[in-house]
Amino acid sequence: MSASHSFLKLARHIHLYIGVFIAPAVLFFAFTGGLQVFSLHETSRGSDYKPPAWLMVASQLHKKQTDVMPVHKPRPAEADHRPSAAPMQVPSANPQVSASPEPAAPVRHPLPLKIFCAFVSFGLFVSTLLGLYMAYRYTRKHVLISVLLAAGTIVPVVLALI
Repeated sequence: MSASHSFLKLARHIHLYIGVFIAPAVLFFAFTGGLQVFSLHETSRGSDYKPPAWLMVASQLHKKQTDVMPVHKPRPAEADHRPSAAPMQVPSANPQVSASPEPAAPVRHPLPLKIFCAFVSFGLFVSTLLGLYMAYRYTRKHVLISVLLAAGTIVPVVLALI
């Protein structure tokens, strides 16, 4: 067996074993990331939408690697809010500069990019599932693949609980 053939065989085995071990994490991040693209994990002002608790925890694990939810300060009621004193305006030495209106920021439409990111998330999820299928289908070491898959599921759960 040539050196390049041996190297490619070793590279395929390393790719297989690492891929199976990290597959559960890739599936988790692809799924939760896809949901986060459309902000399904958080509430928004003026909306009655309340995300499910499991989704909030999963998103917190995705973003901050902890299941501790941050405490948000309650917003003061509009009736309790007192108007603050207007800031003093200092006359400008160059009245033309201060009198001209500032150019408006360009309007951005994030929906096409959000759809693309959701498609990437879906593609990563499906591709990982296909990789797991191929790992079982094209190897004779089913026990080793199963042990690596179980370890890839158990290790992050244990680390999250520490």
